[in-house]
Amino acid sequence: MARISAAAGRERVGKRRATYSASAHTARERAEPPRGIHGLLARTRYLRSAAPKAGRDARLDLYERGMTVAVKDRIHVVRYDTTAVFQEIVPCQDEAGRVATAYTLTDVHGERVVLGGRPERGGAPAWGSEIQRAVAQAQLPRALDALDEGRRLVFGDIWLSGEEIGSGEVAARWPLVRRTEIRNGLVEVVIAGTSHGFACAVSEVPNLFVFWTLVERFRPGSGRP
Repeated sequence: MARISAAAGRERVGKRRATYSASAHTARERAEPPRGIHGLLARTRYLRSAAPKAGRDARLDLYERGMTVAVKDRIHVVRYDTTAVFQEIVPCQDEAGRVATAYTLTDVHGERVVLGGRPERGGAPAWGSEIQRAVAQAQLPRALDALDEGRRLVFGDIWLSGEEIGSGEVAARWPLVRRTEIRNGLVEVVIAGTSHGFACAVSEVPNLFVFWTLVERFRPGSGRP
C-alpha cells in the first residue's frame, strides 16, 4: 500500500477514488512515453491492442488524474491526460462461448499494460468504463482546442479535423457524413451520396471515448453551436 501511494504521489495523480481487482500482464511492445494529446494520437496510429494471454492477479487504484496497476512486484502509473487506451472483446481461454473485455494502456514510461476482468457474457468490468470516462474528461479539452486551431487528430486508421473526417485518402466534410456507428467490432462511417465509406476495428482506435465524443459533437444533427 505504501509503495502504491508513493508511486502515485510521484506522478501527482491526486486523491484515491476507488480500488478494484483485475488480471494484468505487460505487453512486449513498448511505446514512446506520451507527451500530450497531439503527439499521443499521432504516435498511436500503428499500435494495436495487445494479444490476450493469461494475466496475474493485479490491484487497480483509480485516482483523480490517473491510476496505478500493481501486479506481482511492479507498480505501473498511468496518467489520464497522456495515456492511450485500447479496448477489445476477447474470447475467454478457459470457458467456451464466454467473452471478456481487455484494456491495453500506456503507462508514464511508455510500457503497455493489458488489463482484464472477470469473464462476462458481452459485458465489461466496472472499472473499464470509469477509466475511459476519466481519460475522455482529461483529454477532451485539449483535443477540442487542437481542432479549433485547425489541427488534425489521428485515432488509429481514422483521422478527423473540425471540417472533415477521413481514413487514408478517403475523406468527407462533416455535413456529408450520413451515419457513424459502432457495430460488430467496427467503427463505421457512411458518406452521403456515395456507395462507400470507411471502417476501422474498435480495437485499433486509441481512446475510443475521446474519439466518439468528438464524432458526436461534429456529425450532422449533433446540435453543436
